[in-house]
Amino acid sequence: MHPTARKFADRVRDSHGFEVTIEEFPEGTKTADDAAAAVGCDVGQIVKSIVMRVGDETVVVLTSGANRVDESSLGSEFGVEQGAVRSANPSEVKDATGWSIGGVPPTCHARDCPVLADPTFESFDRIWAAAGTPEAVFRLTPDDLRTLSAPRFVDVFE
Repeated sequence: MHPTARKFADRVRDSHGFEVTIEEFPEGTKTADDAAAAVGCDVGQIVKSIVMRVGDETVVVLTSGANRVDESSLGSEFGVEQGAVRSANPSEVKDATGWSIGGVPPTCHARDCPVLADPTFESFDRIWAAAGTPEAVFRLTPDDLRTLSAPRFVDVFE
């Protein structure tokens, strides 16, 4: 197992008592379509951890692989203008989450950031999320996601 994926598995076990089974795919799972093909699920079951800057705040937005973040709705959720919402750059992602783009898991972030989740996940029994690297994923349920990430389920997606 890649050392970064092992670090994630250890961290989620130590922080939450949750044992993850990590699957690694050398061909990568960088896109939701790639991840869905690798694990054999619907693209909607893929958790994309999108890190956004909303005003002066960093927000982790857990988006179904079938959806995209609606920046206008996200801004409205936090009471900021649309122009004040943007994707975080790679260094902001790493600083806020402790993970690099493409491998950001939905939990165990370096800093305490608000986490929003796509209500679409509630329609699936199982979902899949990044496990620290662009090649590693783990399976969880929507209830596991609630426990591990404590997200606010809100519709800021298109």
